[in-house]
Amino acid sequence: MDNAKKFGYKFEILWGYTFKPKNIFKGYVEALYELRLNYPKSNPLNLVAKLLQNSLYGRFGMIDTFPDITIFKNKKSFLKFMNDETQDVFDTVQLGEKVLVKHRSENKNQQTMLYGNLETHNTNVSIASAITSYARIHMSQFKNNSNFTLYYTDTDSAYIDKPLPKYMISDKILGKMKLENILDKAIFLAPKVYYLITELGHHIYKVKGLSHEVVLNYNDFENLLIKESFLKKLQTKWRKNLSEGNISVLDEVYTLQVTSNKRKLIYEDGILIGTEAYIINKNKEILNK
Repeated sequence: MDNAKKFGYKFEILWGYTFKPKNIFKGYVEALYELRLNYPKSNPLNLVAKLLQNSLYGRFGMIDTFPDITIFKNKKSFLKFMNDETQDVFDTVQLGEKVLVKHRSENKNQQTMLYGNLETHNTNVSIASAITSYARIHMSQFKNNSNFTLYYTDTDSAYIDKPLPKYMISDKILGKMKLENILDKAIFLAPKVYYLITELGHHIYKVKGLSHEVVLNYNDFENLLIKESFLKKLQTKWRKNLSEGNISVLDEVYTLQVTSNKRKLIYEDGILIGTEAYIINKNKEILNK
């Protein structure tokens, strides 16, 4: 919040918790990053180190009401179990005569609240929140910088119209930005939906939720800049059914279209030219629809 105030945001603090700050993962993160530097991206150890790094904050932010899984010899024993205890059943799977049940006991919830030491899940929302907050603070220097024009940004990337200062760039130093590509053309339609053409002539595109096997081209993206246009593609999806114990392969229609879910769309002569943030008042009403 202190960082956001620099950019004009205002806050009314109703209540909260205070925590003592401490750098508790410096050695862990640096050791994994060093491992990544020692192996190319094609090496499995590089991927393992990356996943361990990226999973850190999510692990601490997990909901810790984990369900139990019990396998009963038959339906009779399962029904007896249900009659003996108050259960919150999430799912049941018939395994021949046996029954697999995913459940949570109310008695167990009460015992955990009373004694607090029956289960230790090592979750801590304050740690997860701090990690994501410091990441947003770091990225704000690229998202709110009058020295260049920002075209698109995601969790740890930014597409801008000029090179960053040298002190911000490094292939080796953790926390610095890395120059991935210099682009001749780019179309950004939505978060994780874009098409890039590099100065070397390489074509790169990404569409969240669409199979990589579906081929798209620059014209597909360019046509989507036209107001109310959309693109439909057929893709194959694998869906598992745990209760029936099978996997189905289905053909699914994916519709790609620009949406105003997160930002207001700006059109000129029916062509999308940019977006702007919504302005929301105290009553949670959007003022610039």
